[in-house]
Amino acid sequence: MRILLFTGKGGVGKSTIAAGTSALAAARGLRTLVLSTDAAHSLADAFGTPVGAEPTEVAENLFVQQVDAQRRFEQSWADIQRYLLQVLDVVGVDPVAAEELTVIPGAEEVLALLELRLHALSGTWDVIVVDCAPTAETLRLLALPEALGWYMQRVLPVERRVVKALKPVLTRAAGVPMPGDSVFDAVERLHAELDEVRDLLSGPDSSVRLVMTPETVVLAEARRSFTTLSLFGYRVDGVVANRVFPSADGDEWRAGWVEAQSRVMAEVGESFPGLPLWKSVYRTGEPVGVEALRGLADEVYADSDPLAAPTGEGPLKVTRTASGATLELQLPNVRKGEVDLARHGDELVVTVGSYRRLLSLPAGLARHKVKGARVDGGALQVKFEEKAP
Repeated sequence: MRILLFTGKGGVGKSTIAAGTSALAAARGLRTLVLSTDAAHSLADAFGTPVGAEPTEVAENLFVQQVDAQRRFEQSWADIQRYLLQVLDVVGVDPVAAEELTVIPGAEEVLALLELRLHALSGTWDVIVVDCAPTAETLRLLALPEALGWYMQRVLPVERRVVKALKPVLTRAAGVPMPGDSVFDAVERLHAELDEVRDLLSGPDSSVRLVMTPETVVLAEARRSFTTLSLFGYRVDGVVANRVFPSADGDEWRAGWVEAQSRVMAEVGESFPGLPLWKSVYRTGEPVGVEALRGLADEVYADSDPLAAPTGEGPLKVTRTASGATLELQLPNVRKGEVDLARHGDELVVTVGSYRRLLSLPAGLARHKVKGARVDGGALQVKFEEKAP
C-alpha cells in the first residue's frame, strides 16, 4: 500500500495537487482513498461534489473522506475528557465553557491521523493520499508521536504510581478528583495508536510531497519544511511547483512574472537536489471535478510515475565501523552553525531552528560514547566509539 502526504504553505494549491494525484491513481485501476487532515476541508470543493464523514465514492476506484472529528474525538478522548470535565466542574467552570476547554488544540488533525491508521490497517486500499494542513501545523503534527513517546516512557509511569499511592490524600488536599486507571489507559492507548501512525508514515512505502508556488517566501518555507521533515525521519520524495507562468508571448506585464519565477525556479533546483521537480502551469480556470483534476495530474507528472516508492534508506542510517559506529541524519539545506547537538543518557538531542528531536539511540549505540560530530553535505554525522572497559 502506498501512502502519499501533500503539504505546503497555505494557498499554494496542495489540495488540488493531492486531489489530482488521487484521481490519476484511481484511473490506473488502484483502489484509492484521499482524506484531509486540514481543519479547513476543501476536498469536496476540489471534486465539486458533497463528501461525507465516511469514504464517499466520487469515481470508479476513487473515494474521498472528510473526517468527522467529533466522532473520532469521542472514541479516542472520551475517558480523558470526562476526567477533565469533573475537575473543571469542581472549580466552578461553566459546563459549556468546560466542554470547549477540554478539546485539545489541533485535535481535528490528530484524529484524522488516527483515521488514516484505521484505513491503513483495513487492507482496503492500494493508495491513500493525505491532504495535510499547511506546513507549520503538519510539522507539529508529525513531531507529536515521538514527543508523546518521551512523556509515556519517562513521566507517565511515575505519575501513575504517585497518583495511585497518594490518591486519597491528594484528593482531600487538592479538593479535585485524581485521575483513575481509565484516564491513564486512554493516554497510553492514544500514544500506541499515534506510534503506529508514525511507523506507517516513516516507513518505506510512505513519503511527503511538497507543494509550492515560485515565490521567494514560499520557497524559503519549503526549504525549512524539507529540513524539518528529514529531522523527524520522514521521506520527502519530490516537489510540485504550482502556478508557473507559461512564456510571456510579448505581454510585458506577464514577462515580469515569468522572469521573477524563473529566478526562483533556478533556486528550487539547488534547494532540493536529487528530488523530482514537477511543474504545473498557471491555468485560466480552476480545475474542479474528477476529469479536470486527472487532466491536471497527467500534465504535471507527464511520463514519470507519481506513485513510485521512495528510494534509499530514509533520512536516518547507522553504519558500523571497526571501532564503533556512525549515525547519519539527513538535514538538507543546513549548515554547521544551525545545528545544536547534545547527548542526554540514551538519547541524542538534535535542535535545528525552533524544532528539536529527542532521538532514542539503538541499544548498541546507547552503550557507546560520542567521539565527534560534524555537518557535511547536508547531513549530521555523529561518530560513536566503544567505551573503554
